[in-house]
Amino acid sequence: MTKVYPNGAAAATANVAAYEAEQRLRVSGSEEATVLTVWKKSLLLNCNGFTVFDTKGNLVFRVDNYLSGRKGEIVLMDAYGKPLLTIRRKRLSFGDNWMIYDGETEENPRFCVRKNVNMLNNKYLAQVNNKKSVLYQVEGSYAQRCCAVYDGKRRKVAEIKRKEAAVGGVALGVDVFRLVVQPDLDTSVAMAFVILLDQMYSSSSSRR
Repeated sequence: MTKVYPNGAAAATANVAAYEAEQRLRVSGSEEATVLTVWKKSLLLNCNGFTVFDTKGNLVFRVDNYLSGRKGEIVLMDAYGKPLLTIRRKRLSFGDNWMIYDGETEENPRFCVRKNVNMLNNKYLAQVNNKKSVLYQVEGSYAQRCCAVYDGKRRKVAEIKRKEAAVGGVALGVDVFRLVVQPDLDTSVAMAFVILLDQMYSSSSSRR
C-alpha cells in the first residue's frame, strides 16, 4: 500500500529548514517546479483539514482548523503550526468571494478570490484579483483533480493532478493528489487556491 506520509511529524524542524532553503532557491530563479502531495486529511484527531508533503515525505503545510473554529475562516500553517495565510469569506458580497491575508492579519488582503457563477461562461472555476486587476484564473475540473492556474500572461503557474501509486501506476482517490507549482508562484499561495477550490466545489450541488 502506498504511504501518503513517508516521514513522521517529529522531523518538523529539519523539514521547515529544508523548505525555507528551497524557497530561497525558487526566489533566486535557480529552482524548477515544486511538486507537493496534498492529502485531504488533518493530522489531528476529530479535525478535518489538509496535510501537505514534499517529494521527500517532509511535512510542509497543515490545515487543522478546516470547517471548525470561526466560521468562514481557514488558516494555512507551516509544519511548525505557524500561520502563513488566513482565508476569510468576504462578508455582504454577492456570490462566493474569499479574501487571503498574510499570517493572521485582518487588514490589507493580498488577494480576493471569486468563484465563477456565470452559467453562460463556465470556462474557468475562479478568478484571483487584487484591487486593480485579475492576477490569476483557475481552469479545469477540481472534482476530477485536473485543473491549472494561469497568470495574466496565460502562463501556467500551478497545476492540480491526480496522484498515482508508486507501484502499478494506479490513480489514488481524490483525497490524495499532486500540486505542481512553478517558481513564479509562491507555494503557500498555490495551496491557498487549493483550499478555496475545495470550499467552492466540494459540495454535491457545485461539483466541477
